[in-house]
Amino acid sequence: MILTDEQLQDLLDKSLAALPPGPDWAVVLEGSIAEGFGNPSSDIDFLLIGRDGADLPTMPSLLFVDGRRVEIRTRSVRQLAEQFTALEAGARRPGRLSEDLLNRCQRLLGSHPLRGHALVDEVKALLPAGRLREIAAGWWTHRAQQSLRHAMALDCLGEGAEAADWARAGLVQAVKAWAAGRGETYLEPKWLSLQLDRAGRADVRDRYWTLESAAPAGHDADANAVHGYLGECLAFAAELGVTGVAWRPQRLTVERAARVTTWQTGERVHVIRGRRDVFALGERAGAVWRSLVLGTPLPAVLTGARRAGAANAGASDAGASDAGASDAGASDAGAADAGRLVAAFLRYGLVRLAWKGAGTVTPALPLAAPAGPVTPPPYSAPPLLSVRGAAVSGPDGIDLLPLPAERFAAATMALVWSNVVVENAREDLDGALRRGQWRVAELTSRRAVHAALRGLLSSHGVNPLPADTDLVRRLSLLPSLPSSVRDRAEDLLGRTITSAGQGEGVRTDLGDFVALVRDTAGADAFPSSFDSADTWRATLELGYDWLRIGTYLGAELPLEEARDLIVSNGVQPHQAA
Repeated sequence: MILTDEQLQDLLDKSLAALPPGPDWAVVLEGSIAEGFGNPSSDIDFLLIGRDGADLPTMPSLLFVDGRRVEIRTRSVRQLAEQFTALEAGARRPGRLSEDLLNRCQRLLGSHPLRGHALVDEVKALLPAGRLREIAAGWWTHRAQQSLRHAMALDCLGEGAEAADWARAGLVQAVKAWAAGRGETYLEPKWLSLQLDRAGRADVRDRYWTLESAAPAGHDADANAVHGYLGECLAFAAELGVTGVAWRPQRLTVERAARVTTWQTGERVHVIRGRRDVFALGERAGAVWRSLVLGTPLPAVLTGARRAGAANAGASDAGASDAGASDAGASDAGAADAGRLVAAFLRYGLVRLAWKGAGTVTPALPLAAPAGPVTPPPYSAPPLLSVRGAAVSGPDGIDLLPLPAERFAAATMALVWSNVVVENAREDLDGALRRGQWRVAELTSRRAVHAALRGLLSSHGVNPLPADTDLVRRLSLLPSLPSSVRDRAEDLLGRTITSAGQGEGVRTDLGDFVALVRDTAGADAFPSSFDSADTWRATLELGYDWLRIGTYLGAELPLEEARDLIVSNGVQPHQAA
């Protein structure tokens, strides 16, 4: 060790003097210095062990003694015994074994005793050193398998730079597994060079450093170079005893993720994760998503995704082309983007990756936050919602809405229903004007304005909605809204109708106002609900799409009668009966 026993005892005495008097502790030095590593900046980590059965605090006391940082932790014998029992239980499933638990047990077993040697020996005997080597090696092996399989998938999907990074991580984990099997169980990877020197196998050490320094770097890493590097890492890991990492991408399958559902409204695909997060997919992302055949090998999934991406790119280009012919370059780009989109679906936890016979691939790095799906920053360009679906950033968008799923569903249902009310109010206005019912027409026009404003606020995700009397004032919640919308609303709400001429003026201005609001709120294609049987059927179909999502999420329905539309599968109840 870089410090002598005399230096350590002196540091211990001074540290204990700074703490309240306690029991007659057994004391060990843990950490890098105890393991034979360390440097002048390394912490001094003392663990105090007591025989009483009290629950001693996990958090260390931090002291500064003679220019060094000293951390003092305390544990009872009972607590240490429970740690070792939990470690044995967790070792049966290394993928779920807590890194913190393994680290605590390893540090104790690798510690250097300073006081109470008999008690220290008694505690260390609870888990033989050979068993710790097996557990640590199995834990690192599992991580290496996961990282290298993940790298294999990313390589298949064309994500070269990320594949190289995960191959490099898997390489470290494979070597740590090999070293742990030879007694080098200390978890912190930064001391790997000293561990490999001490392991006494120059061939393994030199081969590792050669591969580590050869990793392709940068976002524009050559695909062939990445593929070759990954192949070398897989081969070396297999030589070190890491099984199940041969180049067999057909064993990788894309599977359904738990609590992920797909909802399509018109052409827009929405994916809801965990009944909480809503992702809206752009045209090409939606086409790739719909192409996924879950439970099939990754290469087959990628082939289908590329076809869908290319077809969508070609169709989009054909629609924009005067000649009506798709551009081959756009199709090629759509096919190339497909792998990136599938990788994003995996990254966001919308689907999961599995290795046939070995369960889900969940790569994780040591001493880091637990692995889990990435959550991107929300996309919030206003308006967020339209009657056809959520707004997206572009054809490849996989955009998280800045709304919880339940509020997303409630707002979209309110958006659709408000437009139904607008259509009903406009029809009532026409009838009142024909009969000369000026007061009825006046109130009906105001009802249409209020309904249009409710739809406008709903399209921006405002839910619950303010009362009708506050709607105009609450337009201040939408800072990007043109001032003309508020000005026209205030004008219409203040208009009176006492003659046919005034009524016609209100009807014309109301039509312009509704068109302006709908264009702003993405409802310009809303059907004229009450014109005919066909437009009413189109309205029911549109409402049914959103009601299904709202019912699934338990959102409040805009009116109780809407439940009948769910029961009837989107047709009029008596027709369904």
